[in-house]
Formats: sequence, C-alpha cells, structure tokens
Amino acid sequence: MEEAHLLRPVLVILIAAIAVVSLFRRVKVSPVVGYLFAGVLIGPHGLGLVTDVEAVEALAEFGVVFLLFAIGLELSIGRLLAMRRHVFGMGTLQVALSAVLITALARLAGLTTAEALVLGGAMALSSTAVVMRTLQEDGAVHGRAGRMALAVLLLQDLAVVPLLTVIPLLGAQGGSLLRELGIATLKAAAALGIIMAAGRLLLRPVLRGVAAARTPELFTGITLFLVLGVSWATALAGLSMALGAFLAGLLISETEYRHQVEADIAPFRGLLLALFFMAIGMGIDVGVLAGSWHVVGAGVLAVLAAKAIVVAGLARAFGQPWGTAVFLGFALSQAGEFGFVLVTLATTAKALSAETGELAMLVIAVSIAVTPLLMRAGHAAARRVHRTADADAELAGDARDLRRHVLILGLGRVGRTVVQLLKTTDRAYLALDRDAEAVAEGRARGIAAYFGDGSQPQVLRAAGVERASVVVITLDDTASALRALHAIRAEDHDVPVIARARDTAQCEILEGAGATAVVPELVEGSLQLGGRLLLALGEAEDAVEAALDEMRRDRYRLLADTQKRDDAAAAATGESE
Repeated sequence: MEEAHLLRPVLVILIAAIAVVSLFRRVKVSPVVGYLFAGVLIGPHGLGLVTDVEAVEALAEFGVVFLLFAIGLELSIGRLLAMRRHVFGMGTLQVALSAVLITALARLAGLTTAEALVLGGAMALSSTAVVMRTLQEDGAVHGRAGRMALAVLLLQDLAVVPLLTVIPLLGAQGGSLLRELGIATLKAAAALGIIMAAGRLLLRPVLRGVAAARTPELFTGITLFLVLGVSWATALAGLSMALGAFLAGLLISETEYRHQVEADIAPFRGLLLALFFMAIGMGIDVGVLAGSWHVVGAGVLAVLAAKAIVVAGLARAFGQPWGTAVFLGFALSQAGEFGFVLVTLATTAKALSAETGELAMLVIAVSIAVTPLLMRAGHAAARRVHRTADADAELAGDARDLRRHVLILGLGRVGRTVVQLLKTTDRAYLALDRDAEAVAEGRARGIAAYFGDGSQPQVLRAAGVERASVVVITLDDTASALRALHAIRAEDHDVPVIARARDTAQCEILEGAGATAVVPELVEGSLQLGGRLLLALGEAEDAVEAALDEMRRDRYRLLADTQKRDDAAAAATGESE
C-alpha cells in the first residue's frame, strides 16, 4: 500500500502533463506554457493533487542539467572560444547593468538597500531552461540570436558564484566581502580547470572502453554518470550544476561518441525538463497573486522592461542588427530559475523579508511563465523592425568566418531539398531568398536562411560569394536566374555555379550565361521515372545506370535534339491550323 501511495503523485503529474499539453498543442501554444499551467492546476495552490512540491523541485532541477548537457553536446570548444567576446563582454555587461537598473527601481519602490541589491542580482539572471527550450522548438538555437542568447546565459551561470557569496553577507553584520568573493572565485576557477583537464585526458579512453563492451545499458549508465558526476563536482565548488553539465557536454562533443550520447540522454532530458516547468507552476500561489496582483504585475513589468532595454541596447552596441537586438530583448527579459535559489537564500539570511521574498518569487514565476509568449512577440517585433540594411549586416556578420561554403539562391521546394542534403554532410552553407515568409519558415526549420536578392552585388558580397566553394541557383524563373548568374560572374569568374532549369532549352540559355552545370528538372524527372520502370521490369541495376548515364552524356544532347524537333513540329502544326 505504501508503494501505491508513492505512485499517486507520479500518476497525477503524468496525466496532467499529457492532457493539458495536448490541449495547448491543439491551440498552437508552446508546451512550456502548458507544463506551467498543469503545475498550477495540480499544485498545492490549485487543486492540491500534489502537495510535496520540494520533492518534485529537487528532481525537476535535473531537467535544466540535462538541457545544458545537450546544448554542450551541440557546441564545441572551438565554437565556444569563438563566442568569448559575447560571453564575457556582453554577458558581463548585461548582468551588471541589469542588476544596477533593477536595484535602482527597487530603491525607488521603497525597499531597503540590502533588499534592493538582492532583487537586482536575482532578477538580472534569465531562464536558461525556458529560453533554450523555446529556441530549440523554433529551430533557432544555431542562428545568430540563438548563439547570442546562449553566450549571455552561460555568463549568467558563472555569475551565480559571486551572487551566492554576496547575498548571505548582505544579511550579516560585518564580514569581509572582498575576501569571501575572492575565495569563491578561486575555487570556481580551480574547479573548472581541473574538470576541463581531467575530461580531455580521461574521457575518450573511458568511453572507448565502455563502447568496446558492446552493452548498450552500460554506455547509457556511463553517460548518466558523467552528466551527474561533473554536475556534482561543480556544485561542490559553488558553481551551478547546469554549468557542470554544460562542460561535460562540451567535452564529449569533441569525441566520436557524441551522437550516441545525445540519443541516450534524450528521454531523460525531455521528461525531467517537463517536470521542471511543472514544478515552477506548482510554486505559483494563485491566492497571493490574486490579492497582490497590482504589486506583482508592476514588478513583472519593471523587470521585463528594464532587462529588455539593457539587452537590446547591448546587442546593438555589440554590432547586432536591429531585428536580432529586439528579439534578444524580448527573449532574455524574464527572471530565471536561479532567482528562486537566490531569493530563498536571501530570506534565510535575513537580507530579505519573508513578505518581500514571497512577492519576489511570484514575480520570477510569472515572468518565466510568460516567456514563450514574449519570444513569440519578439519574433513578430523583430520582423517589423527588420530592414534590408539590417538583413545585409546580419548576413555579412554570419558569413564573415565562412570559407568554402555553399551559397544557395532560392528557398523553395528545390532549395529546401538541397539544404537537407547538405545537412547530412555537415557542409557549411547560406541560403538567400527575397521572400520574407520563406526565410521565416526556413529559420523556423533550423535553416541558415537570410533575406536578400541574389542578383544584387552587395548581397552576394555580404554572403561571401568570393569565398564560396560553389553557388547553387534553385530559382524557377529563368529571368531571375539569369540576373543572379550575371551578378555572380561579375563578382567571381571562377566559382562553380550549378543552376536549375525546367527543360533543355533553359539549360542552353543558362549555360551560355556562364553556368558551370545546369540540371533540367523535367528531363531528370523523366529519366528517374524511366529508370524505376526498367528496374521494375527486371533489368539489372548496372545496366539501368549505364543507360541513364548514356542519356545524360553530352549535356542531354539527344534529349535536347528530340525536344527541338517536338517544338518545331508543334509550331508547324500551329501554322497549318
């Protein structure tokens, strides 16, 4: 019977998650909002179906751990070093300026200096879990905005160390703040150095030995051990467990086992992250919120506005286009999950009164809850302020470090197919299209898509056409394709250009304009259909391939002659009629 009693809250959580999130999916609302709502519904301040929130929160914290581990797997140490200017530059300034501005607003609201400082530090951090999960859903993690958001969030994780040291001292009498802060910083630096060194020396041999055993459950076990072990080590050093998990993922990303590891942790990440969002919902006291809605609402608006202004301003100062800056302002404006930890610590240390602490918890929870909606609004606002000049600046910035990449002009059906093929080879690419909706749709699918006219020299230069290994023109309009081809040849005579054509007549036009190779889709489609027919009739595969190659030889010469005769016959028939 005891086992049945323990199973009840688990069943309630699962049923609520399935029912509520399925409903939210139907109305096209982010699952994150669904999980938060489900938590409010079943929590102690809702229907009271789950009352032991602390136990749920303890387990749910590992959702953020596995999320950061997965993000680390998708990066590499080289890419992280390339982001150092934004991590330590923009990230540091964001935390500092946000903390100062929120502290000033809190003082104006009548709080004491100690309370204002606590809230400034706690509210300066953003929600890694919600922001990164929403970016993953939108396929935007690897885009410009995704990389910038990750850079700021990583620095915020590092900022937890000094904040955990400073906040207890704000409630104490006396004490050497600088000495404690220095000790905490040294401990953190030493822990990070040891973890990175040990990981580089030991990780690959350990994974190789486990993989050699050919026991899937053993490999899954060592993966979980690495995630939780490194997280535990960083927690002992006063750092966040999420930062430790990110380092573990970063180290494994340099090995040949990253894809298997990523597959092994995917179920744990999704389940625990959902539990994390539900735990936040369970912590929202609807009664207090209803009684103090004006105070909580004012606090939420103040935090969102202050951080949005700071983040957007810094993004512009660090060279980001207006569209990206506006989106980042919306995306990083909320308070974060570490704010709960810092506010609880401050309340225990008497640096924050119990009443102020409870209201601060609600401000954090509500700001996190509205984040998916804010990010959707951020996308809409970014599109409104996005101008061609911004598009060119964004394109030039992203293409600056690319070498030997593939430049794709056109993001229709054919262009998207080319992108999917390139993704299987991990080749760098950029895709341009003049249709803003096609670009937005492509980005939602994780495509490196940019707004721009491929027939304009400045756009081609911004896309790095002179450094490209090949240009692919997938435009179905011959006139547009010709304009793009002339512009490409004006910029670079030697870069190979592969173009799409409807038939052999268009092939000749594009080849005459300087295309290296042209593929007539109607002819190629008929060849593929004929090949399948021959295989179905029992012909040998080698013989079929030889026949197709023969037909393709000399630029479809035989087919072109046939098409010309057909066109002439059709014209003659028209004249006789």
